[in-house]
Amino acid sequence: MNKKELVQVISEKTGVNRETVSSVINDMHETIVRTLKKGDTVRIAGFGTFYPLERKPRKGRNPKTGEVIQIPARNVTRFRPGKNTKVLT
Repeated sequence: MNKKELVQVISEKTGVNRETVSSVINDMHETIVRTLKKGDTVRIAGFGTFYPLERKPRKGRNPKTGEVIQIPARNVTRFRPGKNTKVLT
């Protein structure tokens, strides 16, 4: 399911027009990203938890030349599904 399909399903289920639903989803996304950039965790009850994680610097290898390179540290986002979201287990 992509964003357009998600907006359509929510719009049909709630009776709210698609533009409003799309705006709410965009605002939710922006808020989650802003919160993660600050280093905070976002917990959505019944859905899951988004949390920032810092990857340590490590050594890697250039696949073309075989040369060893240093991969710098960076921040990534992780998601831990809630009990109700674990559908694939």
